[in-house]
Amino acid sequence: MSDVLAENLSGKSVMGSDGTELGMLYNITMNLKTGALNDLLVSPNEEFPASDSSFQLDEQGRLHVPVSHVQAVKDYIVINR
Repeated sequence: MSDVLAENLSGKSVMGSDGTELGMLYNITMNLKTGALNDLLVSPNEEFPASDSSFQLDEQGRLHVPVSHVQAVKDYIVINR
């Protein structure tokens, strides 16, 4: 995957590889010691049943999507569900 600046990811839509729109990227977590990216924090769409998702939810109802699930970053961030 080619390099993408973080500022270009803000507010980008997140879509599953099956075409389901999950929501909008809220933030990205990282390990401060290693600099490795951990999770995408995704604010789910109202139509997407976040509670039925296999991804962990935080207290604000955001999905924690491991960075290892990211398949592509173009018009959407595409993740493997």
